[in-house]
Amino acid sequence: MKYMMFVCTDTEPDTDKAAEPDIEVWVSDNDARGRRLEGSALAPTSAATTVRVRDGRLLVSDGPFTETKEVIVGYDLLECADLDEAIEVARAHPMARAGRLELRPLADLND
Repeated sequence: MKYMMFVCTDTEPDTDKAAEPDIEVWVSDNDARGRRLEGSALAPTSAATTVRVRDGRLLVSDGPFTETKEVIVGYDLLECADLDEAIEVARAHPMARAGRLELRPLADLND
């Protein structure tokens, strides 16, 4: 099953002083196991463009539309047997402590 893992900042990161996992080790381990199909950091929110259509009019604005302190800073597309495995993959990601990770299964549009 494929999961999109959104990598987000958080206003309340973990305060544990233990060393955080190394992102390069996490990437190479999950790539080697075939659980990480692709992933990337995103450009800063200052480079974002928001597109909406209202009453047939195109509205384009700079930056994210939402007023939030937490932002998506990257993503990983995962291939896991089930949600439990996806949670274990996310648990080992450094941003599980420094930020937060949102796991969302890809929808099957053929149903």
